[in-house]
Amino acid sequence: MRTISSVLGSLARVVSTSLMLLFAVTTLHAQDVKEGEKIFKSKCTSCHAIDRKVVGPALKGIPETKDEAWLIKWIKNSQALIASGDADAVKIFEENNKLVMTSFTDLSDDQIKSVLAYITDASKEKPKDPSKDGAGAKDDNASMFMILGLIAVVVLAVVVIVVLNRVIRTLENVIAKNQEAIAAQQEPEDSQRFVKFAKAFVKNKKLVGFTVLMLVALLAVGGWKTMWNVGVHQGYQPVQPIKFSHQIHAGVNKIECQYCHGGAFKSKNASIPSANVCMNCHNTITASEHYDGEISPEIAKIYRALDWNPDTRTYGNNPKPIQWVRIHNLPDFAYFNHSQHVVVAGVECQTCHGPIQNMEEVYQYSPLTMKWCVDCHKKTDIKSDNKYYEDLIKAHERIKKGEKMTAAMIGGLECGKCHY
Repeated sequence: MRTISSVLGSLARVVSTSLMLLFAVTTLHAQDVKEGEKIFKSKCTSCHAIDRKVVGPALKGIPETKDEAWLIKWIKNSQALIASGDADAVKIFEENNKLVMTSFTDLSDDQIKSVLAYITDASKEKPKDPSKDGAGAKDDNASMFMILGLIAVVVLAVVVIVVLNRVIRTLENVIAKNQEAIAAQQEPEDSQRFVKFAKAFVKNKKLVGFTVLMLVALLAVGGWKTMWNVGVHQGYQPVQPIKFSHQIHAGVNKIECQYCHGGAFKSKNASIPSANVCMNCHNTITASEHYDGEISPEIAKIYRALDWNPDTRTYGNNPKPIQWVRIHNLPDFAYFNHSQHVVVAGVECQTCHGPIQNMEEVYQYSPLTMKWCVDCHKKTDIKSDNKYYEDLIKAHERIKKGEKMTAAMIGGLECGKCHY
């Protein structure tokens, strides 16, 4: 008996140890895949996807067809492998238009192996019906319990509805019986009170005159306010064809306003940037890490406008303009020069346009009325330490000396003096 007991105990320990090892291996593999997915999404999705070409080739099946040691060398420093004359490395470099792959020398061998494990796992076919996976299977007893519970709820609801209908009918009968008596008592009292109040109001001429005066004043104030705000579009926020976020570009990424609106430095208009300015960054930045490896829908609109193919990285022959909706629009008789304010006066963009770096969608922040402009001119100090005022001082000094001065010498040949 002791021998049988000892054998059974040893067998139980062996089985337990085997199960623990199997669980540890499975858990370790799951952790490797999870870590690999995290690294892949943070470092790789801007150029690669599992089942399609982005900037670089699709990665499906790569870990199974290439040697693991070779892949580790390639990921850490592809250029060094190409320079060494490795045939496979040179072939891949040539097939992908000689685009230089980013080196990841900061990743350890184990981390790269985790990424390869994730690619292998993501390349597998996933079950279409979760219920066939075992996790979605439901116990028959639980299903029967749910069905019985639903039946009980329906029966209870029917009982409550029947009881409530009876209560409502009873209350309606009581109200119908007493409605005539209540109306007969209340209507004469209410009508008599109104008649007495009306007679007293008409007889009091001062009160009538004061009421008329207040109505006239109220209508005058409302009409004046309405007329004053004619043509004022403060708060105007149209829907644009592309959801361009100033908060991301000017706020988070701290891109200078003049990078896109270069006209603010040298002309009357700040100018709307062409789509080619957008492509300076977005020919490689696709925000695919936020869309499961797909190109951002808003960036895709830029590609369609320029007829740009992100797979072949070539432009087509059918570009179309982006029809932006203008937000800030002054009357034709009002002359405003951006360069005069931005360069000469040193006015910040936010002075007129508000906290543009915090706006997800741009709207008209200021009223842009004449009063608003005049008030700003009254309280804004002149910054005389710039070339514009230095030229004016030099012109005055020449006039004092009796030298000849022409309009052309003080900016009279600028196009904006006449053409605006």
